[in-house]
Amino acid sequence: MRCALLVALSAAPLAARAEAARADPIDTAMQSCSARSDRSSTPGQVQCIEAARDAWQAAIDVAMRSIAAHAPEDVKRGWMDSQNHWLAWRKEEVPLLRAVFETTRGSTYSITEANVQLQSVRDRALAVRHVASRFAPPAPAPVASGASAASGAAAASGSASSASGASAGSDAPTASSPAATLSRAQSDDARAHDDRMRPCNVDAACEHAQFDLHRYERSLREKLPVRARPALVRAQRAWSTYFDATAPLGTEADRADLIGERVATIKRLAETVGND
Repeated sequence: MRCALLVALSAAPLAARAEAARADPIDTAMQSCSARSDRSSTPGQVQCIEAARDAWQAAIDVAMRSIAAHAPEDVKRGWMDSQNHWLAWRKEEVPLLRAVFETTRGSTYSITEANVQLQSVRDRALAVRHVASRFAPPAPAPVASGASAASGAAAASGSASSASGASAGSDAPTASSPAATLSRAQSDDARAHDDRMRPCNVDAACEHAQFDLHRYERSLREKLPVRARPALVRAQRAWSTYFDATAPLGTEADRADLIGERVATIKRLAETVGND
């Protein structure tokens, strides 16, 4: 039961990103860890989640180094500022999580708490990985061996007459080739980032996500003990600062996803407060 709970809670709240990263080695390693007999206890399950969180944090560090090395200066400055605000928000989130889970009873809620902490790190890692991939230099083409090169030269010589009538663009990737697919994906991504971002109040996805966030935030505030409510205020203020620094760096879809990630967390916390 605990293993099933871990797997369910470790799924990303955003379907698109969860789908994209479903086979990620970090996720696979966490699920393998949770299935081990020596990790069947609640502390063992928490250890698996914390190991995954550390791995995702390392992935963030790698992606940020790649952005610093390869992204244009304005992009690099923007994402470094975003990262600083993300770290500040994570610091303010700790007291809020503590306040929520202090109201619960049952050892399995330590698994839930560990998963909540994991999810924000995983979401951030996927986001900065995507940014890093946009600016990373292309992988070098494989170098043919001597024998392969000779064989290729002979084949090219033997087919010269049949190729003489071919057009100059015959070596370009076909529309269905992997190279063409990657090129189209990069082009679509570039166009999305070049589009002017509309205000949230004229973007239906953004406005709906903001409505949900305010709704669940009110629910969480009402359920929290009075003494714990300032922790929610501080955490939400820090998240808003992080959001304001990060949303302009992506697309409208990225902005809606960013709010959706917060909605998923606040909703989970609102549903958890006071549970036995």
